[in-house]
Amino acid sequence: MRQTSTMNVPKIAVVTDSTSDLDSEMTKEFGIEILPLHVVYKDREYLDGISITPNEVYDNMDIEVPTTSLPSPAEVLNLFNRLRDAEFTHVLSMHISSGLSGTYETVCQVAKEYKEMQIEVLDSKALSMGLGFPVLEAARKLRSAMDFQAAIKVAKTVSQQTKLYFVLSTLEYLKRGGRIGYVSGTIGELLNIKPIISINAEGKYITYSKVRGRDQSLKKLFDILIESTQVGQYNVAIVHGGAEQEARKLWERAKELPNISQILFNQISPVMGVHTGPGLVGIIISPVIEAQS
Repeated sequence: MRQTSTMNVPKIAVVTDSTSDLDSEMTKEFGIEILPLHVVYKDREYLDGISITPNEVYDNMDIEVPTTSLPSPAEVLNLFNRLRDAEFTHVLSMHISSGLSGTYETVCQVAKEYKEMQIEVLDSKALSMGLGFPVLEAARKLRSAMDFQAAIKVAKTVSQQTKLYFVLSTLEYLKRGGRIGYVSGTIGELLNIKPIISINAEGKYITYSKVRGRDQSLKKLFDILIESTQVGQYNVAIVHGGAEQEARKLWERAKELPNISQILFNQISPVMGVHTGPGLVGIIISPVIEAQS
C-alpha cells in the first residue's frame, strides 16, 4: 500500500513474503511488496511462485523432493533499498511464522541497517492466508488514510484472531522437512487416522483433532467452518495444494454460509507445497475487524 508523499505525509509500504498466498491481483491493487522464498533442487533453484508453480513441484516429486530456503539478506536489502530510493518513510513487514521459517529473523536483522525509514517487522505466527489476511487488512486500512501505528495494531489484531486448519494426504513431507511440530501420526497413518492440523501460539503445527479417512477429514473442516462463524462477520479462504477438486467442493458449500463477508480460493505457494506434498485442503477464518477511532 502506498500513500502519496508530501512534505508531512508519510509514505508507507507493506511487505510480506510468498507464503502469504496473496494472488497477484491483490498485491497489485494494494501495492503489497512480496519477498519470495526459494525452492531448491540439487542442480537448480527457483523463486517461490515466480519462476516455479505449485504443480511443477508436485509433478516432479516422484523424481526429486526439493528443499526450501528463506530469502537471503541481500534480497531483503535489495527490496528495502528500492523502497528507500522510492522515498518510502515507513515499512510494515509481516512474515511467515518464526516457528516454521527463519524469514522473520532475517528481515529483522536487515531492518536494523535502516535509520532513514521506520521499519516494523511482525511475526504472523502463521502462514498462507493466516498471514495474507492481516497483511491485506493493514493495506486496506492504510488506503483509507489510517496512520502507521494504527495499521500495525490492525495487522496484529487480525493475525491473533485468525485461525487456520488443514488436512494432508500424508504427513511424510512435513516429517521430511522437519516441520512436523507437535503433530504426531505415524501409527495413526497406518489406521487411516487423519489429523486436522492447526497452528498454536508459538506458530508451530499442532493436531487440532483426529478423524478417520479423507472424506471425514474434509467434512470436519466444513464443520469447523460452520462452528467458527456463528457470531460476527468473517473473511474466509479455502486453500489447496494439488487438491483443487476437493477444495472447490468445500468452497462451493462455504459460499452458502451466512456471516461470511469475503470468501477467497487460493492455491498454496510452491514452498509450502514442498513441505505438505500434494493433497492439502485448508480453511483460514479471519474475523472482520472494524477500525478503531
